[in-house]
Amino acid sequence: MPRHRPAGLPSREQILEFLRTSPHPAGKREIAKAFGLKGDDKLQLKRLLRDMAEEGLIDGNRTAFRRAGGVPRVTVLRIVDTDEEGWVAVPDTWESTHDGDPPRIRIAERGTDSGRKRASTPPLKRGDRVLAHTEQSGNTVTARVMKRLPPRAEGLIGVVETDSAGRLVLAPVSKRVRDSVPIGDAGGARVGELVLAERTGRSARGAARVVEVVGDPLAPNSFSLIAIAEHDIPHSFPPAALAEAEAATVLPLCADEREDLRHLPLVAIDPRDARDHDDAIWAEAKEDGGFRAVVAIADVSYYVRPGGALDREARRRGNSVYFPDRVVPMLPEVLSADVCSLVEGEDRAVMACHLDITAEGRIAAWRFSRGLARLAANIAYEDAQAAIDAGAAGAELRALWACWRLLHAARVARGPLELDLPERRVVLDEGGGIADIVTRERLDAHQVVEDFMIAANVAAARALEAKTSPVVYRVHEPPSREKLLALREFLATQGRSLALGQVVTPALFNRMLKDIADDTERALVMQAVLRSQTQAYYGPANAGHFGLSLASYAHFTSPIRRYADLLVHRALVDAYGLEQSGAVAGVPQETGLSARDRASLASVSEAISATERRAMEAERDTIDRYVAAWLAGRVGEEFDTRITGVQFFGFFATITGVGGDGLVPVSTLGDEFYRFDEAAQALVGADSGRRFTVGDRLRLRLVESNPLTGGLRFALPDAETADADAPLAAARSGQARRGARPERPRRGRPGNIRHQGRRR
Repeated sequence: MPRHRPAGLPSREQILEFLRTSPHPAGKREIAKAFGLKGDDKLQLKRLLRDMAEEGLIDGNRTAFRRAGGVPRVTVLRIVDTDEEGWVAVPDTWESTHDGDPPRIRIAERGTDSGRKRASTPPLKRGDRVLAHTEQSGNTVTARVMKRLPPRAEGLIGVVETDSAGRLVLAPVSKRVRDSVPIGDAGGARVGELVLAERTGRSARGAARVVEVVGDPLAPNSFSLIAIAEHDIPHSFPPAALAEAEAATVLPLCADEREDLRHLPLVAIDPRDARDHDDAIWAEAKEDGGFRAVVAIADVSYYVRPGGALDREARRRGNSVYFPDRVVPMLPEVLSADVCSLVEGEDRAVMACHLDITAEGRIAAWRFSRGLARLAANIAYEDAQAAIDAGAAGAELRALWACWRLLHAARVARGPLELDLPERRVVLDEGGGIADIVTRERLDAHQVVEDFMIAANVAAARALEAKTSPVVYRVHEPPSREKLLALREFLATQGRSLALGQVVTPALFNRMLKDIADDTERALVMQAVLRSQTQAYYGPANAGHFGLSLASYAHFTSPIRRYADLLVHRALVDAYGLEQSGAVAGVPQETGLSARDRASLASVSEAISATERRAMEAERDTIDRYVAAWLAGRVGEEFDTRITGVQFFGFFATITGVGGDGLVPVSTLGDEFYRFDEAAQALVGADSGRRFTVGDRLRLRLVESNPLTGGLRFALPDAETADADAPLAAARSGQARRGARPERPRRGRPGNIRHQGRRR
C-alpha cells in the first residue's frame, strides 16, 4: 500500500484497490484517513460508500467495508469437501451477484476453539456450519474454526397451534424438526392453518413471523409446498431471469446453419403426464444388420447462455423437481414447457447425436450436430407398448424396437447392476385429490427409451474425451472395501459367502441374486446389495459408472431439467465448432463453455450433485405424505408388509404394493428383550429366538398415519397400542417422532441405474 495518497475524494477504483490491499477490514474513518479527507469530503465519502454498496461494489456496514465478493474476517462457513490437507469450506451464503463461484477456504485446524483442541468436540463433517476467523494471503483464504453452529433452519413452515399456556406456536411438519417455535406475529393466520414463516431476530430460538397462509395442511396440494419450503427449493424466478427467458424465445432458429432433420420421423416417448419433452429418437436398419439412429435432444444451450441471469438461476437450481401435483422447473416454463420442449409438428432446435450401431449392439461411430427437427409424434409409454404388443405399431416404432433389441443384447452382455426395486406413483383426480397409489409398471417401452439415452450419453462422454475437452461425468464408484466387508459379514449370517479377492463387478451381484430361489431371501439380499452401493454424483474426473458397467458416462439427454446436461452440450459446442450466430438483445452472445464454466467444473459439479440429492429427498418426502394421507382413513386395518430396515429401537416396514415406511417400536413387541444383531440386520428375541429381519414378510396393523410428516407407525396384529387413535397434534410431538425414519439406504436404483422417469 502506498505511504502517501493524493488528497481529495477518491474514485471508486481507488477505494476498491485500497480495500483489496488493506490487511484489515476498513471503515469510513480508515478510508478517510488514508486519502487525507476532511470536512465536506468526509460527507461526500459517506454518500459514495452508500452508492457503492447499493451498486454491489462493496459489502459491509458503517464500521467496516470490504470489496464485494470477498470473505469477511469473521464469517459463517459450510464444510463441503476434504482432501489430503484437511477440510475445505465455502461461505454459507454467497449471492449470485458475486463475481464467480464461492471461494474454497482451507480449514487450518480441525475441531479447534481458540487454538486449543477440545476432546469433547466431535470431528467436522460435510455439511457442518462453523463460525470461523479467516485470513487471506494473496488468492488463498484459510480459516480457523471458532465454534460449530447448529444446522440452519431452512424453509420455516408449520401449522399454527396453541401451547399449554394458550400461546400461538408454529408446530413443525418435518420429521427432522422436534420443537415448536413461538409465533410473535400471526399475520392473521388462524389455529390449524399451514403457514410459511420467518424468524424475527438473529437467534435460532427467536419467534416466528407468519409471512404467508397456505391453508388446509391436509389438502393434497399442500404436501409439495411443505417439501419446497422444508428443503429450501428455489421456486420463484428473479425478474431478470424471466426477462432473459422471454427475450430468448425470439432467437432465430438459423435453419441455414443447422442440419435439417425434419425429414426423419422422430418420436418422443414419455410418461403420459410429462410436463416437458426433451428427447426424441429415430432408427433405420442397415444392410449389414446394424442400425443408424438419431437421438435428438432439445438445444437448450442455444437459449440458455453462460453469464446471464437465466444461466445463474439455472445453475443455482441445478435441476427440476417433480411432485405429483406440480413441477419446480430448472428453467422458466416459457422455455421448459414451450420453446425448448419437443412437440409433434413444430420446428424445434435440437442437438443431435448420430449413432452407427453394429449388429452386435455396439456403438461403432457417433457424430454430433446442431439440427432442426419436427417430431412425427409424441407417444405415451403405455400407448407405444400397446401398439407393439398388438402388432399395430407403425414403421417408426417397429424400427426403434428392432434397434433396441440389439442395444439390449449388448447391455445384457455388459452386465450392469439389475435391482428390481418398485417405484410408487401417486394418481390424482381432476380436483387434485388422491385417486390411487400404484406401483409403476415396468414396460419394454421404458427400457427402449432408456437404452437409446444411455447410448447417447456414452457417445457424448467419448466424443468430448476424443477432443480432450472438459467433461462433467456421471460417476458411480464401486462399493468401498468397508461396505463390501459389511456385506460379506451380513451374507455370512445367511449362510452365503462373498470372496473379496476377486474383482467386484455388477455381474457378481446379479449372479448372486439370480441364484436365490426364495423371494423373501432374494429381497433380503437385494436390500443388502443396495446398502453396499455408493451414491452417484457429478464430477470432472472420470471414475466410471459401476452400476451401468461403463468406463465413461456423461448426462447429455435432459438439458431442460439438469444443469449437468447443459454443461455437456456447451462442451460439445466448443469441441466440435457448433457455435451459432443467432443473437437478440438481452441474451448473451456465446453458447459454448464460458471461462467461468471451465474454471469451476469441480465446484459446480459438487453443487448440482447436492441439488440433485435435495430434489430426491423432497420428492420422496412428498410421496410419503401422499401415502400417509391415503392411509389416514385406514388406521386400525391390517396390511401385508415387508421389513425394510432394522435398528436397535425397532424395525421399519413398508406396505406391499403401496409403499410408505413405518416403524414398529421394539417396545411394542412384548415383554421379551430383543437383541439387535447389526451384522444380520435383525432383532432377535433373547428367550424365544424370534427374529425380525430385513426382507421378512409379515402382517402388521397400522396404528398411526400422519399426512403432515409422512410418518407411519405399525404394530403386530395382537399388540396393545393405547394411542392408536392419537390425534395429529400428538403425532408431531417428540414421542411420536421417535418413530420417524432414521438415516438408511435411500430407495431407488443406485446411480439411478434403471429409473424410468426423470434421471436416466
